[in-house]
Amino acid sequence: MSGQAIAILGLALCAGLCGVGSAVGLFKTGSAAAGVLAEDAKKFSKVMVLVLLPATQGIYGFVMALVGAGAMSASMSVGQGWAVFAAVMPLAITGLISAIYQGKTSTSCIYAVAKDEKISGKLIMFPAMVETYAIFGFVISLLFTLSL
Repeated sequence: MSGQAIAILGLALCAGLCGVGSAVGLFKTGSAAAGVLAEDAKKFSKVMVLVLLPATQGIYGFVMALVGAGAMSASMSVGQGWAVFAAVMPLAITGLISAIYQGKTSTSCIYAVAKDEKISGKLIMFPAMVETYAIFGFVISLLFTLSL
């Protein structure tokens, strides 16, 4: 396997795993929101932010794949390929896991909005705390990739 192929595999895994995590998280939040909105459509603006939060990890993975592609070359060594692979793994792992758990956290918050929509602004804080770890993974992967 060439260095370029190893780098491409790492970048594909990063984008793919972050995307899968976001898709699972969005499935959970979208399903919860549909139930809440069926009862009271006026709560749309209150739940929409909570629904969309798990989507950010997919965006981070996509951006990292683009940035990482800039670090690749056709003549890169196997060691350089593994360096790119390793550089994007912090985001691949944190993106996958945090998006899923952010979806679960956001879902609970959506159900809380169904009971009391006045607390929706405060509830954003809980899934945002989960997001922090995706941001940490993104920053670490970005720093590693840019240092190659």
